[in-house]
Amino acid sequence: MADIIDNQILQLLTENARITVKEIAERVNLTAPAVSERMRKMEREGTIGGYTVVLGPAKTKHLVSALISVSAAPQDKEAFLQIVQEEEAVQQCYFVTGSYSFIVIVTCEDMPALESLINRFQKIGQTNTQIILSTPIKHRIIV
Repeated sequence: MADIIDNQILQLLTENARITVKEIAERVNLTAPAVSERMRKMEREGTIGGYTVVLGPAKTKHLVSALISVSAAPQDKEAFLQIVQEEEAVQQCYFVTGSYSFIVIVTCEDMPALESLINRFQKIGQTNTQIILSTPIKHRIIV
């Protein structure tokens, strides 16, 4: 269970995943080895699932991101997951409750690529697509 210090460490890492352990230690008033141990513990427990790079506008300005909701029959679930696993455009896939079975976050190089991906998903079931215009909140930490 994360305490106040762990939450501070997580907040600092959320703001900048490349922050040094030494800088984190200074900000939370611990030694670097103590911070390293807390981070390793949070990694083992799954609190920290990984470190990532968020591409800036220079790299992503020509890309199209979308949320695609897919309704898949139970017998088609594995086939759909196989498509999702193989598709590089898929960023995340959620198995959800409600009218649709899955919500998939995708980033395609252009609209024709998005259309092609939607057509692949429609072979499994009904889809509903929302184009992502902007992301007002990124990487909000939940504590």
